[in-house]
Amino acid sequence: MGVGDIIGDALAYPFNNVKALGLYIVLGIIAGIIRGAALFTSAASFSTQGFAGFALSGLNIVGVIVFILILFLIEGYGLDIIKYGIERRFDSPGIDMGRQIANAIKLIVVSIVYYVVPAVLIFILSLFLKDWIMTIISIILVILFALANFMAKCRLAKTEDLGDALAIGEAIGDISKVGLGKLIATVLVIFIILVVVSFIIGFIFNWNNVVGGILLGIFLVYFIFFYNRAIGLLYSEA
Repeated sequence: MGVGDIIGDALAYPFNNVKALGLYIVLGIIAGIIRGAALFTSAASFSTQGFAGFALSGLNIVGVIVFILILFLIEGYGLDIIKYGIERRFDSPGIDMGRQIANAIKLIVVSIVYYVVPAVLIFILSLFLKDWIMTIISIILVILFALANFMAKCRLAKTEDLGDALAIGEAIGDISKVGLGKLIATVLVIFIILVVVSFIIGFIFNWNNVVGGILLGIFLVYFIFFYNRAIGLLYSEA
């Protein structure tokens, strides 16, 4: 598939799965409400003493936990969207809370590793190399590991195996299989779409906070579907 085909399919995918999209928009709204309530109870607990303050603190903790679990569920669902993209399926995944939340936790571990490794390498090399050389090497390492992180995410989505995702050498090798030019072009197009739509929503938000906030929540969920679908289709050629 060409970049245009990937982006076109990914843009249409959420609309072809409106039921799932709507469900996760509702979950996103619930997460936002819970987080807002948690912030409110947190502020109230500081000004309330005794049992009432203790109860409010407990509600705040529960709210934060539920909020995090919903975010993990959405992220884990995104991994399943990637898997469906790799398999070039047109339907949407079902909800499997335990597995999807567990996969989201694995994804956090993967992301940490792919950011920590280049940071450590840059620090070690900076002890021996000159500044201008380090600047070039640092840019190369950051870009390389950022692209490898895309591949690692796809490897995790495909196998649900943390070891496969953390095989850094193989993830870097997947870049050449997909095609460096195609990978960079796809990521750039996704980024441009994100910036343009964010600018439009930001303008609307300044005009009306409520309308802008609702549109932002809807777009964020839509973007999760679109972005993960595009990455999955891209990796399907590896």
